[in-house]
Amino acid sequence: MAGRIHDEDVALVRERSRIDEVVRDYLTLKAAGGGSLKGICPFHDEKTPSFHVTPSKGLWFCFGCNEGGDTVNFLQKVDHLSFTEAIEKLAGKLGIQLRYVSSGTSGNKPVGNRTRLIEANRLAEQFYQEQLTKPNAKIGRDFLQSRGFDKAAATKFGVGYSPDEWGELTQFLRSKGFTDEELKAAGLAIDGQRGVYDRFRGRLIWPIRDSSGDTIGFGARKLKDTDDGPKYLNTPETPLYKKSQVLYGIDLARKEIAKRRQAVIVEGYTDVMAAHLSGVETAVATCGTAFGEDHVRILRRLLMDQDEMRGEVIFTFDGDAAGQKAALKAFELDAQITSQTFVAIEPTGLDPCDLRLKNGAEAVRELVARRIPLFEFAIKSSINQYPIQTPEGRVAASRAVAPMITGIKDPALRPEYLRLAAGWIGVEPAAIKEAMGKQAKTINQPAEKLPTIDLLDPVVRVEREALKLALQHPQLLPDWFAALEESSFSVQQHRDVYQAITKAENENPEGFIDHVLATTNDETQNLIRALLVEPIQSSDEQLERYGKAVFARVMELDATRQIADLKRTLQRLNPIDEQVEYDKLFAELVALEQHRRTLREQAMGI
Repeated sequence: MAGRIHDEDVALVRERSRIDEVVRDYLTLKAAGGGSLKGICPFHDEKTPSFHVTPSKGLWFCFGCNEGGDTVNFLQKVDHLSFTEAIEKLAGKLGIQLRYVSSGTSGNKPVGNRTRLIEANRLAEQFYQEQLTKPNAKIGRDFLQSRGFDKAAATKFGVGYSPDEWGELTQFLRSKGFTDEELKAAGLAIDGQRGVYDRFRGRLIWPIRDSSGDTIGFGARKLKDTDDGPKYLNTPETPLYKKSQVLYGIDLARKEIAKRRQAVIVEGYTDVMAAHLSGVETAVATCGTAFGEDHVRILRRLLMDQDEMRGEVIFTFDGDAAGQKAALKAFELDAQITSQTFVAIEPTGLDPCDLRLKNGAEAVRELVARRIPLFEFAIKSSINQYPIQTPEGRVAASRAVAPMITGIKDPALRPEYLRLAAGWIGVEPAAIKEAMGKQAKTINQPAEKLPTIDLLDPVVRVEREALKLALQHPQLLPDWFAALEESSFSVQQHRDVYQAITKAENENPEGFIDHVLATTNDETQNLIRALLVEPIQSSDEQLERYGKAVFARVMELDATRQIADLKRTLQRLNPIDEQVEYDKLFAELVALEQHRRTLREQAMGI
């Protein structure tokens, strides 16, 4: 097994990796002020963005789930990688050749290593693409031509061909130094009675990539009647490929989805190709599974899906029973999508690929433009299952659509769809409303835990601002911070951060934050990471003046607390019997009152 990566190489990867560029492969970011960016957190469900990125510091923090860190542990968490795998992935993107400290054993890396599997898939993709140009791949080229795709289209989407042989890819990858175990781990080969052999044979091949562009699997279409396998065969579940978390075309559509605030869901590889070539560059497709919750999460992060409901998710379904079933499944997921959801149905049943082939690219664009709300399609599909020409059918239809209308997430839309559904069925709205009342269930939501720190408390807010300044700009205000004491902070968590800063203030400035984090527990580390990315309420030009005012205000509040304590003590003393002690404390009170007035004047700059 290879040893650890050289420390110098790790440092180089960290230095050259821009946190905003890495994060943008997974979610859309927009300006949040103070040099910070924000987006929908990839680690928990939320409706408004609480995930903050600070490029100047190379850090991220989510104020919703209290997770944070740097570029490396973002990749570790989002892609479920080890530290070494995260460094290797970043190095691959940056073109940095890593060196490994020998462990004295075999120089091969362990099976399952992400970088090895990614490289195996990359070489397999090249192999398949080269095979498509050869004479025995004519059947694949003819299929593409019959679907309206030329050589340029095949190149754009990386389409290839797997030879109708048992081991050509396996032999090719063995020659590149890959073991059979690695090929099986990547899903490129499978075990047979005579050893491993190629999983895909005699098929047209589409590379499936993640949002960052890494090839993580393949989709293969049957071309010959003699092939007794399924029409489409995908890579099995591997360390890289999780079909419930994959959207074909996301690498090409990612930027347009974020830009246009629109995602179009189609059903297959050729539909994605047809849509993109027709100008619908926000099209993606699931891979061998129905559209589900994990797919929703991917799109929400890219759409910056929020309560404003400015984004659009458009499903393209056939008008047949299967299409209706898929639409009803999407309706169940709608509550998790804050963007508006629509359905685009081609009346003649043509999918986007056939539609482009028959009527041209404009017809595909018009299909998407003619979208109708998902609610309308789902409710009408449900009504069509009942004989509404009879009283019994109308009652049954009313009962069927009642929970659907109740489930519409926007309360302002419910009365409108109640009225429309009543007209489609042929009953009075009251009939459906009565059914809604009978079927309505009270949803008991667990009470939210009270926050440990009250962020609305003005004292807490000014203490937090002081800690942000000390962490983000320690070089500007060392004298003022040195004037603070642990007692200057009213919240225990703030005192913990203060202690961590004071322990690290004499360390090398370049490693200051690392030293601060190293002396604390996980809870305090999360708070520190939050303070590192949270914007400071001042422009750079006014920062020093603002900082002095903030620190003065913290000390003023501390002086106020001390004054209150002294007054309580003085009230308990007898000024005659305990005159010496009384006079001493009274003198301290007068001096402290004067000190507070001075601090208040200095704090007026806030």
